[in-house]
Amino acid sequence: MSLVTPVVDEGLGNTSWLVDLGDDRLAVIDPGRHPGPYLAAAERTGGRVAYSVETHLHADFVTGSRELAAYGATVIAPADGELAWPHRPIVGGEVVGLAGLSLRALATPGHTPEHLAYLLSDGDTPLGVFTGGSLLVGAVARTDLIAADRTEELARALWRSLQEQVLTLPDDLAVYPTHGAGSFCSASAGDRRWSTIGDERRCNPLLAAVDEDAFVSALLDGLGSYPPYFAHLREVNRSGPGVLGIPQSPLLGLDVDELRRLVADGAVLVDTRPADAWAAAHVPGALAIPLRPQFASWLGWLVEPHQRLVFVVGADQDRAELVRHCHQIGFDHLVGELAGGMAAWRAARLPVAVNSVLPPGDAGGYRLLDVRQDSEHSAGHVPGVRHVELGALAGLADQMAEVDAVMCGHGERATTAASLLERAGRPGVAVVMGGPGDWATATGQMLTTG
Repeated sequence: MSLVTPVVDEGLGNTSWLVDLGDDRLAVIDPGRHPGPYLAAAERTGGRVAYSVETHLHADFVTGSRELAAYGATVIAPADGELAWPHRPIVGGEVVGLAGLSLRALATPGHTPEHLAYLLSDGDTPLGVFTGGSLLVGAVARTDLIAADRTEELARALWRSLQEQVLTLPDDLAVYPTHGAGSFCSASAGDRRWSTIGDERRCNPLLAAVDEDAFVSALLDGLGSYPPYFAHLREVNRSGPGVLGIPQSPLLGLDVDELRRLVADGAVLVDTRPADAWAAAHVPGALAIPLRPQFASWLGWLVEPHQRLVFVVGADQDRAELVRHCHQIGFDHLVGELAGGMAAWRAARLPVAVNSVLPPGDAGGYRLLDVRQDSEHSAGHVPGVRHVELGALAGLADQMAEVDAVMCGHGERATTAASLLERAGRPGVAVVMGGPGDWATATGQMLTTG
């Protein structure tokens, strides 16, 4: 095992870091809620996870430190985070010995007020810095997740944290951030998961700012939307998430009558099947979120965390993966799935909804809605298309009477959008199975930018 090993959550765009302490013990930096990967790594080395280290109170995922504590790990976390569950609080400047290595806490407020980075050293030799949500690869983390009226204050704090704490470290020192490509906590990021101080000094566009004011302006100009579940998850992590262990059983099977009763009583029905399967036949009014790495982000964007969830799941889809996605963002009220899937629904002779799917080359003949993020739309879109981000669509669905087809980048978000429109009384909207680039290739026409 390497000294530092990444464990990547592609969907949420985050990386946890496993540190081999050299004495059959491991430390984990910013673990996700599911303990399996960390326990498996420890088992491979014949050791155990001895420490679980938090850089800040996370808004985008439930910490796994409490899960690992149940297996004997000592939790180290920022004192200013005021965790209400057992941990070792630490402040900037404090050093924690980990076998022959050490972690020095660096006070780096900005992304959050309590944020710490950690300098890993062997004696006097620095080995790497875990920057959490401060310095990222080609970016920094956003500062607008605490409160709108604190965004600029925290952006200025982040500038000072970077200049006074992080960028004073050696140029060849490895940088291991938590947030990365795909994370809504990042203010834009590339595909790499780690970097060096020197590379970031030379290549990070936000670090090219000539002064604090320029940095703040550039950072705030690059902030996009983020899922509403971020607003409450910090408090979940502060007060202490429930300990789940490693889920052993699949979702409970529900017969048709049970599922209908639950939905009538307020449960949300989520169809996780691929876009084409949903379009071919689905329960009217089901929320379509195809199961894929980004599933949790869209579930957390479109469903309230306290709501009970019931599912329609494809026969070959991984139920354990679905459960992990839900738990990772604190959605724990998972009642069960429709036993027998859509075949059972059809056998009960209940109504079935159908949507057409379109090749991208045909999209120009429809009154088209683009539901990608603002930055994606600005980079290139079908001329004349209407645009609303998927996360905002539910609140605007009653204004979409003229829309008869939906496009995203591939078809998954468009499927979710079509289901939202159906739930708002606009059934039958077609799903484009491709994005603007596919449309341009198929038609030979140019995309519009801006």
